Amino acid sequence: MRSPEVVEGVLTKLQCCPTSDGSGAAILASEQFVRRHGLESQAVEIVGMEMATDPESTFADKSLIKIAGYDMTRLAAQRLFAKSNYKPQDVNVVELHDCFSANELITYEALGLCEEGKAGELIDRGDNTYGGKYVINPSGGLISKGHPLGATGLAQCAELCWQLRGLAEKRQVPGCKLALQHNLGIGGAVVIALYRLGFPAAAAGNVSNNLTAANTATNSEGFQVTPLLKLLEIAMQEDKDNLIEKVRAVYGFKVTNGPNGQIGFWVINAKEGKGKIIFNGTDKCDVTFTINDADVTELLTGKLPPQKAFFQGKIKIQGNMGMAMKLLELQKSHNLASIHCEQNCKRSALACSN
Repeated sequence: MRSPEVVEGVLTKLQCCPTSDGSGAAILASEQFVRRHGLESQAVEIVGMEMATDPESTFADKSLIKIAGYDMTRLAAQRLFAKSNYKPQDVNVVELHDCFSANELITYEALGLCEEGKAGELIDRGDNTYGGKYVINPSGGLISKGHPLGATGLAQCAELCWQLRGLAEKRQVPGCKLALQHNLGIGGAVVIALYRLGFPAAAAGNVSNNLTAANTATNSEGFQVTPLLKLLEIAMQEDKDNLIEKVRAVYGFKVTNGPNGQIGFWVINAKEGKGKIIFNGTDKCDVTFTINDADVTELLTGKLPPQKAFFQGKIKIQGNMGMAMKLLELQKSHNLASIHCEQNCKRSALACSN
């Protein structure tokens, strides 16, 4: 609060979002495309979307609140909720355009999350964060994560999709079913959208990245992937061609549907020395894969192509996609399929001799 004032007596530097570099991308697909490619488990539906521009009242009244987009936000929100048959109170999570700290409070009221003039009370009740009525800007918002002009809207969209899929890790909003997006644009325009899962039943198997003691395995016994990861670690230690230099990073593997439905987590640290693989490791991962036990076995042995696994929703990737591809290169280099086959052949031969 003691940082240099940007607007005298109103805003400080740290109450203003930083413009920053960034990019965003989204794939829009028809329902037919989603079904044809088996993407139901990760499909997010755009329930509705409304755009509005500044009405005459913005300029007729000498109001900083209206200049900040209050009237057009309220207009777009009213249209959206009327057409979608939802109410503001149905929303679980919100990503809104908090370019300045004051804008966030104004937008609470314009979106209908509380009555006009009651934003302060909503905050005092804790209804704008975890444990309250809504979780607003779990991503940190523009002030925290930055404002890459042109990509901000897609960054909001990405966060809401992760929330609906249960893939937001420590930011995950429990029981998230309906998400609201609010984004402003230069020139006096606003877009407001509602999102929900397109196929909730198909997405029921999506696992939140918030592991709990009830479903987290305490050891790696019984997982199909355990022997393969042990072979991978041996191959890494015997890396005569020093291939690990091409894949220096820390990778996490969250394996679902293990023994008794448990979740296992492995950290592959390829950053130091010859690398190591640790079950329930605590190293910070550059990229994390979420995949079920049977599919990860097929993936590591080369039976399931990475691209096919991704587009069918069998594997979910959080983090640096480039690093994710590098790990798959490591798998190919060490030829786990051949090693796995060799081990199985030895076991078969031993069984026959006995």
